[in-house]
Amino acid sequence: MVSILAVLASRLKRSQASRLVLVAVVCSLVGAGLFSLTQKVGFGTGLYWAVTTATTVGYGDVVPKGTAGRVVAVFVMLTTVPLFASAFALFAGGIVTANLRRLFGAVHAEPTERHVVIFGYAPAVPLVCAKLCEQGREVVVVTQADRSAFPDKVDVVGADPTSEEAVRRAHPERAGQVLVTGKDDAEVLVTSVFVRRVAPSTPVLAVASSPSVERALRDLGVEATLSADDLLVHTLTKVMEVPHAGELLLRIVGSDDYALKEVPVAASEVGQSLRALRAAREGLVLGAVHAGQVTMGVSQDVVLAEGDRLLVVERL
Repeated sequence: MVSILAVLASRLKRSQASRLVLVAVVCSLVGAGLFSLTQKVGFGTGLYWAVTTATTVGYGDVVPKGTAGRVVAVFVMLTTVPLFASAFALFAGGIVTANLRRLFGAVHAEPTERHVVIFGYAPAVPLVCAKLCEQGREVVVVTQADRSAFPDKVDVVGADPTSEEAVRRAHPERAGQVLVTGKDDAEVLVTSVFVRRVAPSTPVLAVASSPSVERALRDLGVEATLSADDLLVHTLTKVMEVPHAGELLLRIVGSDDYALKEVPVAASEVGQSLRALRAAREGLVLGAVHAGQVTMGVSQDVVLAEGDRLLVVERL
């Protein structure tokens, strides 16, 4: 019900619909006033008659009498009825159009860095969507999972994410980022192939557990792969070894005061070592993406090159 009212409100803001509604309301008020004058009744009764006439209910408990009353009735019927009918037709058309656009994935016309497309389903996906929506990100999910599992702000395309047609309907080429997940590595690999075919330059993160599938994904040009199970296991293990490690990780990735960012190495930073850059650069430099691999520069320092990226924590 809330979503329907939201669509109605958005349609009301559009000039054509608002003009129709405004003119219809004015005609109803004018008709109510004229009916009150010609029939010698209160304005409330005239308004009641005008509303029942405009909505074609026509209870018949209040009827116009005499020529003047009938002229007023004709005026109201010929103006308010078609005006309100046209306005409601626009509202209904807007709801149908919105549902069709959602069904076929035509939900974003222009690319934006805050537009994220997620293919497939995993138990953590609804939580990820909720967090992205809190950050003001626009999220599209291609999945056959139940729509009710996702926040209302998420645009859900009910389709098989391993279908090339479904991938094209979601327009990953217009997204700022793409996340590929699924019930198994085979599903993730198939979807990633189609995503790379449709959107060769869009940054893609895939969730996979097999090392061979991770290598295949990197060969496809997937910029990063992540195993959710491995991440959870390693995190819990480190927390058991270092009790405050979990709190530190949450402060890094979930704080409202700090942000974890991946930024390109500046031209002036090319040729510097990661350790030297840590001392000179503002913010906390956690590591770097060097030669396609993530390094922290602890056991072995690296010299930064053009095209490398830094993983930094910065104050918001």
